Amino acid sequence: MNIIICVDDNMGMMFNNRRQSQDKALRERILEITKGKNLYMNGYSASQFTECSNIIVDDNFLDKAQQGDFCFVENSDIKSYNSKLEKLIIYKWNRNYPSDFKFQLPLDNFSLESTFEFQGYSHKVITEEIWKNDKN
Repeated sequence: MNIIICVDDNMGMMFNNRRQSQDKALRERILEITKGKNLYMNGYSASQFTECSNIIVDDNFLDKAQQGDFCFVENSDIKSYNSKLEKLIIYKWNRNYPSDFKFQLPLDNFSLESTFEFQGYSHKVITEEIWKNDKN
């Protein structure tokens, strides 16, 4: 499975049980790269997206996702799913936000495959990093 996350400069993902930020252009980018593939997420994350045919909403989405599927993760710890991970797609806000929930998966077994910067709707620059799991 391929994980999509959004982080600040300190790898923060959430603060006080809320996402740090969101961006319309980022959602469009996620839908573009997952077109034709399953995009799993929980109900919390689905509230950001309008109806799309490839989105599967399930609170146990990380258990149900298969090889080649995508998972948009905002408020779940993915460390125990490391053996299933094919790629990590990390979107960086390029800002510091308060956070109490951080992305904590070490990237030791991953190699940076590509980077891409684009202008967001509410963020001047959003950086996309695609990391490939070298063990899979």
